[in-house]
Amino acid sequence: MAELIVAFDLPSGREALALADRLPRLRWAKVGPTLFVREGPALVREFTARGVRVFLDLKWHDIPNTVTGAVAAARELGVAMATVHCLGGFAMLQAAAGAAGDLALVGVTVLTSHASADFEQVMGRGVPDLGFEAERLARAALHAGLRGVVASGEEVGLLREALGADPWIVVPGIRLPTDGTDDQARTVSPEDAVRRGATHLVVGRPITAAREPRGIYERLLEAM
Repeated sequence: MAELIVAFDLPSGREALALADRLPRLRWAKVGPTLFVREGPALVREFTARGVRVFLDLKWHDIPNTVTGAVAAARELGVAMATVHCLGGFAMLQAAAGAAGDLALVGVTVLTSHASADFEQVMGRGVPDLGFEAERLARAALHAGLRGVVASGEEVGLLREALGADPWIVVPGIRLPTDGTDDQARTVSPEDAVRRGATHLVVGRPITAAREPRGIYERLLEAM
């Protein structure tokens, strides 16, 4: 069964923990760059002390030695899952995987904010099919030893068929039918993400910006 990860993309740790108190049966908390820079390891320790698994989403993309050190530090901190960027290259991915231990390391393929034209600018070449690009990067990540990948809901079915049943596929950009897309170019409903083979669904603004976040959170759990 897929699991729900709440993205606590909020201005402070105090606000993040106050929201966590309102979400029953919370299993996963995503801590991204803004919150981690402001609050640091102390917030990760607080979540883990509460029995909440932390998904540290910093998308490391650097030379292998630097990324290896970051992964090892996250593992020692008690992080349950973390991201590296597949565009960092195979040597970086392999080095990161070697340092992960029991930390589940997942590789970011194509950001959900990218449409084909955006990704063409990044790559400096034509990109007729984002699904092909996601699959290419995902295969490299798994070959390097990562636990899984991060991809948009539009690519999940393709990736599940190509990669088999075992790898984790983490899907951000989850939206209910009444939600706006914000700056996400490729979104998907929770039902569709699960049906296509997602293992973890990441939801931020639909919960954190809601007037009644607990109600939206429970609707998402039901939809899954």
